[in-house]
Formats: sequence, C-alpha cells, structure tokens
Amino acid sequence: MVTLQENRQSEPIAKQLQSVKVPRILQTFRGILWPIKYLEKAFQEYGDIYTAEFAGFPKQVVIANPQAIQEIFTADPKLFNSGEANKILQPLFGNYSLLLHDGEYHQRQRKLLIPPFHGERMKAYGDIVCDIAEEVMSKWTIDKPFEARSSMQEISLRVILRTIFGLDEGERYEKLRQLLTLLLDTTGSPLRSSFVFLEVLQKDLGAWSPWGKFLRLKQQINELLYAEIRERRAKNDLSGEDILTLMMSARDEEGQPMTDEELKDELMTLLFAGHETTATALAWALYWIHRQPEVREKLLRELDTLGENPDANAIAKLPYLNAVCSETLRIYPVLLFTLPRITKAPVEIMGYRFEPNTMLSPCIYLIHHREDLYPEPKRFKPERFLERQYSPYEFLPFGGSNRRCIGMAFAMFEMKLVLATILSKLELSLAVNRPVVAARRGITMAPVGGVRLVLKGQRT
Repeated sequence: MVTLQENRQSEPIAKQLQSVKVPRILQTFRGILWPIKYLEKAFQEYGDIYTAEFAGFPKQVVIANPQAIQEIFTADPKLFNSGEANKILQPLFGNYSLLLHDGEYHQRQRKLLIPPFHGERMKAYGDIVCDIAEEVMSKWTIDKPFEARSSMQEISLRVILRTIFGLDEGERYEKLRQLLTLLLDTTGSPLRSSFVFLEVLQKDLGAWSPWGKFLRLKQQINELLYAEIRERRAKNDLSGEDILTLMMSARDEEGQPMTDEELKDELMTLLFAGHETTATALAWALYWIHRQPEVREKLLRELDTLGENPDANAIAKLPYLNAVCSETLRIYPVLLFTLPRITKAPVEIMGYRFEPNTMLSPCIYLIHHREDLYPEPKRFKPERFLERQYSPYEFLPFGGSNRRCIGMAFAMFEMKLVLATILSKLELSLAVNRPVVAARRGITMAPVGGVRLVLKGQRT
C-alpha cells in the first residue's frame, strides 16, 4: 500500500531497484525510436519495477507490476503531481487542458467534461457513428488497396467533429479537419516524433522547420476554435445537444462557466484524444480480424444473430465483439504508458521508497504482455477476455484512477459500431498478408504502413 513518508529520519527501506545501465541520451533515443524493443529488453534484464532516465524528465520508475499499479491507482491523488508529469503535452493541448492540472481545478474540469461521454447522451451518437462509417466506406473501390488507418482517421475525426460541434460540414469544419490531420502528421514517424519529447529541438526556424510548421498549424487551429466559440457566444443559444454547447452551458460549483481559453484548450484535447487514438485502434482491429480468418468468422456469426439494421446498443453488448476490441487494445495499446505521476513527498510502494520528484510510470504495454497474466502474449486471442475477468491493474488501455481517460466508454462504443458496420456489409482482405509492426507516431504507437486492405465486394 502507498504510504507517505513523513519522518525523514526513519529507517531506510532495504529494497533497492535496478537501474537501466545505459547513458541517459541513449535511453532517450531508444525510447523514442525503438520503444517496444527497448521496453521488452529492460523488462527481461531488470524486472517489473526498475528505474530509467529520459532527457528532460525526472528520474523515471517504470512499473509493470499489477500490485504496484494497484497501490498507485488507489492512493490519494494528492500524493502526486500528475498534471506536471504531462508537460510535454502543453504545446499541443494548451495551458488549460484537463491533462495538465491537478487538485481542485482538475476535479472541476473533469466534472464539466465527463457528462457528454456517458449514459443516454453517448448512446444518442450511435446513428452518427454508423452513418459516417458508411459514408467513408462508400469511397472504397473494389480491388483497389487503401490504408485502413487513414480511413479510420477520417471516420473518427468526422465523428468527433460532429459530436463536438453538431456539424462536420462547411468551410470552417473542412479546414479544421485538414489542419488537424496535417498537425498530427508532423509527428507521423519515429524520427519526426523526437521534437515532441526533446525541448532542445523545439526551435522555430521558420515555416519549413518541423517545430515552426507545428506552431503555425496549431495557431491556425486555435483561430478556428476561437472563431467557433465567439460565434456561439454571440448567438447565445445553449439548446443544442453537441459537446461544445454542453461545455459552454456547464457551470462549476460556484456557478462559473469555462472561459474562452479553457474551452479552446479542452476542445483541442478532445479533438486529438477523441480521434487519433480511436483511429489507430480501429486500424489494428481490422488488421487482426483479417489476419486471423477464424476471428472474422466468429465475429460475423455473432453479428448475424442481431439481424438486419441492429440497434447500436445491442451491438455494443456483443461479448465476442467486446473481446476483439479488448484484445486489440491489449496486444498493441495505443499509448505505451499511463499518464505518469510525480511524487510530491517520499512515498513507499511495495516496500520501495521513492523520494520527491520521482516519476512513476505504469507501463501499459509491459503489463499487457506479462505471460503470467496473458499466456502467449504475442498471440491475438480474444477468447482470453471471455475466459477471465481482468482487474483495472492488469488491463489498463485507458489508464486508471482519477487520470483514466474520460472518453473510454465512448471510444469502445465507437470502435464496436464502426467494426460492426464495416464487417456486416463488406468483404475485405489484407492487401499483403504479412506481419505488421508498431512504430511511434508522436506520443502514440501506430501500425507501420497504416494497414493496407482491399475491398473484395459486398457481403452476401
């Protein structure tokens, strides 16, 4: 159990952690360029709790032990500075993003943002998801290969634009869609991801420099978001069902609404977190479903039990579909780590003592690949989620505790509806039936090549 060490003169903890025996700069570049290989090697050499170093960050404790993660997730959040640990996200999301704050402000923003993504309001988005998926599917041509991740990104971006703004058409929305795609593509390879992590590379050397291009795209997006906010304020119509209207009408316990800058930064957070991650997960799901024909056949048999034009809520409850989505998020989680925590005072976890300003980083990938939890962890096996109920400390694709992703339920709902819509209507196959590996794409991990698929025809 996590405990706060108030008596600095107390007997020191005997247990000692192993540290990665590689210079910090080499650890940094391995973590950026070859993160999975680097993590797996460190796990084999140093165990499931070890210390590592990463340029620009405090000493990092990589944690792939369920008991340790349980102690962190169930501890008093006041023991940690979680927002400070996410400082690398500030250039993308802005100063007021939910992810960059702790304490009362974090609780306030979380309460304001959670309602649109849960319950009946979320279910109302079901038809929107299916309609947009069908519109994108209609652009695919028989026998012509296409990149699944790009198509899934178009679906998920249009869904998040529709749910946030109530529209996904018009000049402003089309421009926003284009700019968001360009912004994310600035970190679309392991090498281009370096400037996200290394502050020394964050130099504006003009519009053609990586950081200069990033800043100019971000500024254009900010201007579009501010224009939308000002237009909504001028209309003073809070009767809409879209997320922006709900955010503008929300009031905290003191009766105060969000400011324009708070709205802008939270919109940026939702736009990024609400579509890039889902698009990548969907691309992986389509890869595994078509890589293993028995998975596809089993999934189709389950979908067929619902008949024609099934209800979105019925789709969301299908057990094997849920298992396929869960296994997709297990084998290649979009984020390798949960949001980290920086200790504010000395703490103990499983008998280890951690001094202030230590970064605790639960590793989603390593937990998801523990052989004692997931036998044959490299094998895609949805059945494992039907055979066993995993705890929130063993399966954690959306993080945990008070930092768990607020869009978790919506992301799973969207994944299931998009997969059901595609698979029930179309026959697809992999363009090239060879293994696809993951590579860094900014702070996320995505399939190299985006998963190439071919439309074979309508499903009969």
